[in-house]
Amino acid sequence: MKDVVIIGGGASGLVASIFAAMNGNKVTILEKNNKCGKKLLITGNGRCNYFNNDMDINHYHTDNTEQLKKIITEENNKKILNFIDSLGIVHKIKNGYYYPYSNQATSVLNALVNKAKSLGVEIINDYNVLHIKKENHFIINDNIKAKNLIIAAGGKAYAKTGSDGSSYILASSLGHKINKPLPSLVKLTGNVPKKWAGIRSDVIVSLYENDKFIKSEAGEIQLTDYGISGICVFNISHFVSKGLSENKKEEVFINFAPFLKTDLITYLSAKKDLTISQILEGFLNYKLVNIILEKSHISKDSYFINLNNEEKNKLNNLVTSFPVLITGTKSFDEAQVTTGGVSFKEIDENMQSKIIPNLYIIGEAVDVDGDCGGYNIGFAFISGMIAGKSIKGDKNA
Repeated sequence: MKDVVIIGGGASGLVASIFAAMNGNKVTILEKNNKCGKKLLITGNGRCNYFNNDMDINHYHTDNTEQLKKIITEENNKKILNFIDSLGIVHKIKNGYYYPYSNQATSVLNALVNKAKSLGVEIINDYNVLHIKKENHFIINDNIKAKNLIIAAGGKAYAKTGSDGSSYILASSLGHKINKPLPSLVKLTGNVPKKWAGIRSDVIVSLYENDKFIKSEAGEIQLTDYGISGICVFNISHFVSKGLSENKKEEVFINFAPFLKTDLITYLSAKKDLTISQILEGFLNYKLVNIILEKSHISKDSYFINLNNEEKNKLNNLVTSFPVLITGTKSFDEAQVTTGGVSFKEIDENMQSKIIPNLYIIGEAVDVDGDCGGYNIGFAFISGMIAGKSIKGDKNA
Protein backbone atom coordinates (compact mmCIF):
# COMPACT_ATOMS: atom_id res chain seq x y z
CA MET A 1 0.00 0.00 0.00
CA LYS A 2 1.43 3.34 -1.07
CA ASP A 3 0.81 6.54 0.89
CA VAL A 4 0.44 8.77 -2.14
CA VAL A 5 0.20 7.97 -5.84
CA ILE A 6 0.34 10.81 -8.33
CA ILE A 7 -0.89 10.30 -11.87
CA GLY A 8 1.24 12.59 -14.02
CA GLY A 9 4.79 13.81 -13.63
CA GLY A 10 4.39 17.31 -15.01
CA ALA A 11 4.73 20.64 -13.21
CA SER A 12 1.91 20.12 -10.72
CA GLY A 13 2.63 16.43 -10.13
CA LEU A 14 6.32 16.93 -9.41
CA VAL A 15 5.69 19.78 -6.97
CA ALA A 16 2.95 17.78 -5.24
CA SER A 17 5.31 14.82 -4.90
CA ILE A 18 7.97 16.94 -3.24
CA PHE A 19 5.66 18.50 -0.66
CA ALA A 20 3.92 15.20 0.06
CA ALA A 21 7.31 13.51 0.55
CA MET A 22 8.49 16.32 2.83
CA ASN A 23 5.36 15.62 4.86
CA GLY A 24 6.57 12.10 5.60
CA ASN A 25 4.73 10.22 2.86
CA LYS A 26 6.03 7.49 0.59
CA VAL A 27 5.20 8.87 -2.85
CA THR A 28 5.00 7.29 -6.29
CA ILE A 29 4.55 9.14 -9.59
CA LEU A 30 3.01 7.26 -12.49
CA GLU A 31 4.11 8.97 -15.71
CA LYS A 32 2.72 8.01 -19.11
CA ASN A 33 5.77 9.26 -21.03
CA ASN A 34 9.31 7.89 -20.92
CA LYS A 35 10.29 10.84 -18.70
CA CYS A 36 8.65 13.55 -16.63
CA GLY A 37 7.95 17.14 -17.59
CA LYS A 38 7.69 16.97 -21.39
CA LYS A 39 5.23 19.86 -21.52
CA LEU A 40 7.23 21.90 -19.02
CA LEU A 41 10.21 21.68 -21.38
CA ILE A 42 8.41 23.47 -24.22
CA THR A 43 6.80 26.28 -22.23
CA GLY A 44 7.94 29.79 -23.02
CA ASN A 45 9.58 28.47 -26.22
CA GLY A 46 11.82 26.30 -24.06
CA ARG A 47 12.67 29.13 -21.65
CA CYS A 48 9.93 28.27 -19.12
CA ASN A 49 8.22 31.45 -17.90
CA TYR A 50 6.93 29.92 -14.69
CA PHE A 51 5.42 32.82 -12.73
CA ASN A 52 4.37 36.46 -12.95
CA ASN A 53 4.81 39.55 -10.82
CA ASP A 54 1.10 40.24 -11.14
CA MET A 55 -0.76 37.12 -10.03
CA ASP A 56 -4.13 38.86 -9.86
CA ILE A 57 -6.95 36.36 -10.35
CA ASN A 58 -8.36 38.58 -13.10
CA HIS A 59 -5.74 36.86 -15.24
CA TYR A 60 -7.54 33.54 -14.68
CA HIS A 61 -10.74 31.91 -15.92
CA THR A 62 -12.63 29.35 -13.84
CA ASP A 63 -16.09 28.20 -12.85
CA ASN A 64 -15.35 29.02 -9.19
CA THR A 65 -13.69 32.41 -8.74
CA GLU A 66 -14.32 32.53 -4.98
CA GLN A 67 -12.42 29.27 -4.52
CA LEU A 68 -9.57 30.51 -6.70
CA LYS A 69 -9.17 33.52 -4.40
CA LYS A 70 -8.27 31.08 -1.62
CA ILE A 71 -5.63 29.41 -3.80
CA ILE A 72 -3.92 32.32 -5.57
CA THR A 73 -2.98 34.36 -2.51
CA GLU A 74 -0.03 36.59 -1.68
CA GLU A 75 1.06 34.09 0.97
CA ASN A 76 0.98 31.13 -1.44
CA ASN A 77 2.76 33.16 -4.10
CA LYS A 78 5.61 33.87 -1.69
CA LYS A 79 5.77 30.25 -0.56
CA ILE A 80 6.07 28.85 -4.07
CA LEU A 81 8.68 31.43 -5.11
CA ASN A 82 10.71 30.67 -1.97
CA PHE A 83 10.40 26.98 -2.78
CA ILE A 84 11.69 27.47 -6.33
CA ASP A 85 14.57 29.55 -4.99
CA SER A 86 15.36 26.76 -2.51
CA LEU A 87 15.84 24.40 -5.45
CA GLY A 88 18.76 26.54 -6.59
CA ILE A 89 16.89 28.16 -9.48
CA VAL A 90 18.13 31.71 -10.01
CA HIS A 91 15.34 33.74 -11.54
CA LYS A 92 15.18 36.81 -13.71
CA ILE A 93 12.11 38.93 -14.43
CA LYS A 94 11.30 40.39 -17.85
CA ASN A 95 8.10 42.38 -18.34
CA GLY A 96 6.79 40.76 -15.17
CA TYR A 97 7.54 37.22 -16.40
CA TYR A 98 9.71 34.93 -14.24
CA TYR A 99 12.32 32.88 -16.11
CA PRO A 100 15.21 30.72 -14.94
CA TYR A 101 18.38 32.78 -15.36
CA SER A 102 19.73 30.06 -17.63
CA ASN A 103 16.84 30.62 -20.08
CA GLN A 104 16.49 26.84 -20.09
CA ALA A 105 13.35 24.97 -19.03
CA THR A 106 15.60 22.00 -18.32
CA SER A 107 17.00 23.93 -15.33
CA VAL A 108 13.56 23.97 -13.72
CA LEU A 109 12.66 20.40 -14.64
CA ASN A 110 15.98 18.92 -13.49
CA ALA A 111 15.75 20.78 -10.19
CA LEU A 112 12.25 19.42 -9.54
CA VAL A 113 13.12 15.84 -10.51
CA ASN A 114 16.35 15.85 -8.50
CA LYS A 115 14.56 17.21 -5.43
CA ALA A 116 11.82 14.59 -5.73
CA LYS A 117 14.33 11.76 -6.06
CA SER A 118 16.37 13.04 -3.12
CA LEU A 119 13.24 12.70 -0.99
CA GLY A 120 12.71 9.11 -2.08
CA VAL A 121 9.92 9.76 -4.58
CA GLU A 122 9.52 6.75 -6.85
CA ILE A 123 8.99 7.65 -10.52
CA ILE A 124 7.57 4.97 -12.79
CA ASN A 125 7.75 6.01 -16.44
CA ASP A 126 5.88 4.52 -19.40
CA TYR A 127 2.94 3.72 -17.13
CA ASN A 128 -0.55 4.30 -18.51
CA VAL A 129 -3.36 4.48 -15.96
CA LEU A 130 -6.44 2.91 -17.54
CA HIS A 131 -8.86 2.76 -14.61
CA ILE A 132 -9.23 3.45 -10.91
CA LYS A 133 -11.41 1.79 -8.31
CA LYS A 134 -12.26 3.31 -4.95
CA GLU A 135 -12.83 1.01 -1.97
CA ASN A 136 -11.29 1.82 1.41
CA HIS A 137 -8.34 2.90 -0.71
CA PHE A 138 -7.62 3.50 -4.38
CA ILE A 139 -6.81 0.62 -6.72
CA ILE A 140 -5.03 1.64 -9.92
CA ASN A 141 -5.06 -0.74 -12.89
CA ASP A 142 -5.94 -3.54 -10.41
CA ASN A 143 -2.34 -3.73 -9.17
CA ILE A 144 -1.35 -0.52 -7.35
CA LYS A 145 -3.00 0.42 -4.06
CA ALA A 146 -2.86 3.91 -2.55
CA LYS A 147 -4.22 5.67 0.53
CA ASN A 148 -4.21 9.00 -1.30
CA LEU A 149 -4.47 9.72 -5.01
CA ILE A 150 -3.55 12.89 -6.91
CA ILE A 151 -4.70 13.32 -10.50
CA ALA A 152 -2.19 15.60 -12.24
CA ALA A 153 -2.29 14.32 -15.81
CA GLY A 154 -2.96 17.71 -17.42
CA GLY A 155 -5.63 18.77 -19.89
CA LYS A 156 -5.91 18.16 -23.63
CA ALA A 157 -3.48 20.75 -25.04
CA TYR A 158 -0.31 19.39 -26.71
CA ALA A 159 -1.41 15.74 -26.65
CA LYS A 160 2.06 14.72 -27.88
CA THR A 161 3.37 15.68 -24.42
CA GLY A 162 0.92 13.29 -22.73
CA SER A 163 -1.93 15.73 -22.09
CA ASP A 164 -4.54 13.67 -23.91
CA GLY A 165 -7.58 14.25 -21.69
CA SER A 166 -7.05 11.16 -19.54
CA SER A 167 -7.44 13.30 -16.40
CA TYR A 168 -11.03 13.95 -17.37
CA ILE A 169 -11.80 10.29 -18.06
CA LEU A 170 -10.36 9.21 -14.72
CA ALA A 171 -12.02 12.00 -12.72
CA SER A 172 -15.33 11.39 -14.45
CA SER A 173 -15.15 7.66 -13.61
CA LEU A 174 -14.89 8.71 -9.95
CA GLY A 175 -18.02 10.85 -10.17
CA HIS A 176 -16.67 14.29 -11.05
CA LYS A 177 -18.34 16.72 -13.45
CA ILE A 178 -16.25 17.71 -16.47
CA ASN A 179 -16.85 21.15 -17.97
CA LYS A 180 -16.37 20.87 -21.73
CA PRO A 181 -12.62 21.07 -22.52
CA LEU A 182 -11.76 23.60 -25.23
CA PRO A 183 -8.50 24.98 -26.68
CA SER A 184 -7.16 28.16 -25.06
CA LEU A 185 -4.08 30.34 -25.60
CA VAL A 186 -4.54 29.38 -29.22
CA LYS A 187 -4.48 30.92 -32.70
CA LEU A 188 -7.81 32.11 -34.15
CA THR A 189 -9.11 31.47 -37.65
CA GLY A 190 -11.23 34.00 -39.49
CA ASN A 191 -12.23 35.75 -42.67
CA VAL A 192 -9.01 37.62 -43.43
CA PRO A 193 -7.11 38.96 -46.45
CA LYS A 194 -4.68 36.24 -47.56
CA LYS A 195 -2.19 38.90 -48.68
CA TRP A 196 -1.44 40.01 -45.13
CA ALA A 197 0.20 36.70 -44.18
CA GLY A 198 3.52 37.21 -42.43
CA ILE A 199 2.86 40.75 -41.18
CA ARG A 200 3.57 41.57 -37.52
CA SER A 201 2.35 44.76 -35.91
CA ASP A 202 1.86 46.29 -32.47
CA VAL A 203 -1.88 46.65 -31.99
CA ILE A 204 -4.84 46.63 -29.66
CA VAL A 205 -7.34 43.83 -30.31
CA SER A 206 -10.90 44.15 -29.04
CA LEU A 207 -13.23 41.17 -28.85
CA TYR A 208 -16.98 41.51 -29.32
CA GLU A 209 -19.37 38.63 -28.69
CA ASN A 210 -22.79 38.95 -30.29
CA ASP A 211 -21.84 42.63 -30.77
CA LYS A 212 -21.16 43.09 -27.04
CA PHE A 213 -17.67 44.19 -25.93
CA ILE A 214 -15.82 41.49 -23.99
CA LYS A 215 -12.13 42.39 -23.66
CA SER A 216 -9.21 44.32 -25.16
CA GLU A 217 -5.55 43.28 -25.25
CA ALA A 218 -2.47 45.16 -26.43
CA GLY A 219 0.62 43.56 -27.96
CA GLU A 220 2.16 42.24 -31.15
CA ILE A 221 -0.22 40.53 -33.54
CA GLN A 222 0.83 38.03 -36.18
CA LEU A 223 -1.33 38.13 -39.32
CA THR A 224 -1.65 34.80 -41.12
CA ASP A 225 -3.41 33.41 -44.16
CA TYR A 226 -5.90 31.65 -41.88
CA GLY A 227 -6.48 34.35 -39.23
CA ILE A 228 -4.63 35.98 -36.37
CA SER A 229 -2.08 34.97 -33.73
CA GLY A 230 0.19 36.45 -31.05
CA ILE A 231 0.02 36.82 -27.27
CA CYS A 232 -2.66 39.52 -27.44
CA VAL A 233 -4.79 37.12 -29.49
CA PHE A 234 -4.07 34.18 -27.19
CA ASN A 235 -5.33 36.18 -24.22
CA ILE A 236 -8.79 36.56 -25.75
CA SER A 237 -8.97 33.00 -27.12
CA HIS A 238 -10.54 31.62 -23.93
CA PHE A 239 -13.64 33.72 -24.55
CA VAL A 240 -13.67 32.88 -28.26
CA SER A 241 -13.54 29.13 -27.61
CA LYS A 242 -16.36 29.33 -25.09
CA GLY A 243 -18.46 31.63 -27.28
CA LEU A 244 -18.08 29.59 -30.45
CA SER A 245 -19.03 26.44 -28.54
CA GLU A 246 -22.31 28.23 -27.72
CA ASN A 247 -22.80 29.36 -31.34
CA LYS A 248 -22.17 33.02 -30.55
CA LYS A 249 -20.80 35.49 -33.08
CA GLU A 250 -17.18 36.29 -32.26
CA GLU A 251 -15.61 39.33 -33.91
CA VAL A 252 -12.22 40.96 -33.33
CA PHE A 253 -11.48 44.59 -34.18
CA ILE A 254 -7.80 45.50 -34.65
CA ASN A 255 -6.43 48.97 -33.91
CA PHE A 256 -3.24 49.27 -35.99
CA ALA A 257 -2.44 52.72 -34.59
CA PRO A 258 -2.45 52.34 -30.80
CA PHE A 259 0.40 54.84 -30.47
CA LEU A 260 -1.79 57.79 -31.47
CA LYS A 261 -2.41 60.38 -28.78
CA THR A 262 -5.11 61.94 -30.94
CA ASP A 263 -7.65 60.51 -33.37
CA LEU A 264 -6.45 59.23 -36.74
CA ILE A 265 -8.31 61.83 -38.81
CA THR A 266 -6.59 64.67 -36.93
CA TYR A 267 -3.23 62.89 -37.37
CA LEU A 268 -3.73 62.42 -41.12
CA SER A 269 -5.01 65.96 -41.61
CA ALA A 270 -1.77 67.37 -40.20
CA LYS A 271 0.37 65.55 -42.80
CA LYS A 272 -0.58 67.82 -45.69
CA ASP A 273 2.56 67.31 -47.76
CA LEU A 274 2.39 63.50 -47.80
CA THR A 275 0.17 61.12 -49.76
CA ILE A 276 -2.05 58.69 -47.90
CA SER A 277 0.28 55.77 -48.63
CA GLN A 278 3.32 57.74 -47.49
CA ILE A 279 1.65 58.59 -44.18
CA LEU A 280 0.42 55.05 -43.52
CA GLU A 281 3.74 53.46 -44.46
CA GLY A 282 5.24 55.58 -41.71
CA PHE A 283 3.78 53.13 -39.18
CA LEU A 284 2.29 50.19 -41.13
CA ASN A 285 3.70 47.39 -43.27
CA TYR A 286 3.36 48.33 -46.93
CA LYS A 287 1.34 45.16 -47.65
CA LEU A 288 -1.16 46.16 -44.97
CA VAL A 289 -1.32 49.69 -46.38
CA ASN A 290 -2.22 48.29 -49.80
CA ILE A 291 -4.94 46.09 -48.30
CA ILE A 292 -6.46 48.98 -46.34
CA LEU A 293 -6.42 51.32 -49.34
CA GLU A 294 -7.96 48.65 -51.60
CA LYS A 295 -10.76 48.09 -49.09
CA SER A 296 -11.25 51.84 -48.78
CA HIS A 297 -11.26 52.30 -52.59
CA ILE A 298 -8.69 55.07 -52.16
CA SER A 299 -5.75 55.67 -54.49
CA LYS A 300 -2.36 55.41 -52.80
CA ASP A 301 -1.37 58.72 -54.39
CA SER A 302 -4.34 60.57 -52.88
CA TYR A 303 -3.95 63.34 -50.33
CA PHE A 304 -6.10 63.17 -47.23
CA ILE A 305 -7.44 66.70 -47.71
CA ASN A 306 -8.97 65.67 -51.04
CA LEU A 307 -10.96 62.74 -49.64
CA ASN A 308 -14.67 63.00 -48.99
CA ASN A 309 -16.12 62.28 -45.54
CA GLU A 310 -17.16 58.74 -46.45
CA GLU A 311 -13.65 57.88 -47.60
CA LYS A 312 -12.10 59.47 -44.51
CA ASN A 313 -14.36 57.51 -42.18
CA LYS A 314 -13.79 54.26 -44.07
CA LEU A 315 -10.03 54.74 -43.84
CA ASN A 316 -10.24 55.63 -40.17
CA ASN A 317 -12.28 52.51 -39.37
CA LEU A 318 -9.97 50.14 -41.23
CA VAL A 319 -6.83 51.50 -39.57
CA THR A 320 -8.19 51.77 -36.02
CA SER A 321 -10.90 49.10 -36.02
CA PHE A 322 -10.17 46.51 -38.72
CA PRO A 323 -12.89 43.82 -38.43
CA VAL A 324 -12.16 40.10 -38.41
CA LEU A 325 -15.09 37.70 -38.11
CA ILE A 326 -13.76 34.70 -36.19
CA THR A 327 -14.71 31.32 -37.59
CA GLY A 328 -12.85 29.04 -35.21
CA THR A 329 -9.69 28.24 -33.29
CA LYS A 330 -6.78 26.00 -34.06
CA SER A 331 -6.90 22.53 -32.50
CA PHE A 332 -5.75 21.26 -29.10
CA ASP A 333 -2.50 20.25 -30.78
CA GLU A 334 -1.70 23.95 -31.25
CA ALA A 335 -3.21 25.22 -27.99
CA GLN A 336 -0.99 26.01 -25.03
CA VAL A 337 -3.61 25.14 -22.41
CA THR A 338 -7.13 23.82 -21.97
CA THR A 339 -10.10 25.81 -20.76
CA GLY A 340 -12.67 23.62 -19.03
CA GLY A 341 -11.99 20.38 -17.19
CA VAL A 342 -12.88 19.06 -13.74
CA SER A 343 -15.32 21.53 -12.18
CA PHE A 344 -13.49 23.66 -9.60
CA LYS A 345 -16.77 23.79 -7.68
CA GLU A 346 -16.13 20.16 -6.73
CA ILE A 347 -12.62 20.83 -5.36
CA ASP A 348 -11.95 22.33 -1.90
CA GLU A 349 -9.27 24.83 -0.89
CA ASN A 350 -6.83 21.94 -0.21
CA MET A 351 -7.31 20.80 -3.84
CA GLN A 352 -9.15 17.78 -2.43
CA SER A 353 -12.27 16.35 -4.03
CA LYS A 354 -15.52 17.25 -2.30
CA ILE A 355 -16.93 13.98 -3.63
CA ILE A 356 -14.26 11.42 -2.70
CA PRO A 357 -12.01 11.84 0.36
CA ASN A 358 -8.25 11.54 -0.21
CA LEU A 359 -8.63 12.27 -3.91
CA TYR A 360 -6.84 15.43 -5.10
CA ILE A 361 -7.07 17.00 -8.55
CA ILE A 362 -4.53 19.65 -9.52
CA GLY A 363 -3.03 21.68 -12.34
CA GLU A 364 -4.56 21.82 -15.79
CA ALA A 365 -6.89 18.93 -14.99
CA VAL A 366 -9.03 21.46 -13.11
CA ASP A 367 -11.23 24.06 -14.80
CA VAL A 368 -8.73 26.88 -14.21
CA ASP A 369 -6.78 28.47 -17.05
CA GLY A 370 -4.82 31.70 -17.20
CA ASP A 371 -3.41 34.27 -19.59
CA CYS A 372 0.04 34.05 -21.16
CA GLY A 373 2.85 34.97 -18.82
CA GLY A 374 3.46 32.15 -16.35
CA TYR A 375 -0.06 32.04 -14.92
CA ASN A 376 -0.79 28.44 -15.85
CA ILE A 377 2.48 27.02 -14.55
CA GLY A 378 2.06 29.28 -11.51
CA PHE A 379 -1.31 27.65 -10.78
CA ALA A 380 0.15 24.20 -11.42
CA PHE A 381 2.94 24.86 -8.90
CA ILE A 382 0.65 26.37 -6.26
CA SER A 383 -2.07 23.72 -6.57
CA GLY A 384 0.60 20.99 -6.39
CA MET A 385 2.12 22.57 -3.28
CA ILE A 386 -1.25 22.85 -1.56
CA ALA A 387 -2.25 19.26 -2.34
CA GLY A 388 1.12 17.83 -1.26
CA LYS A 389 1.16 19.78 2.02
CA SER A 390 -2.41 18.69 2.78
CA ILE A 391 -1.54 14.98 2.90
CA LYS A 392 -0.12 14.25 6.36
CA GLY A 393 2.39 11.43 6.53
CA ASP A 394 4.07 9.45 9.32
CA LYS A 395 6.10 12.36 10.68
CA ASN A 396 2.83 14.14 11.41
CA ALA A 397 1.08 11.18 12.98
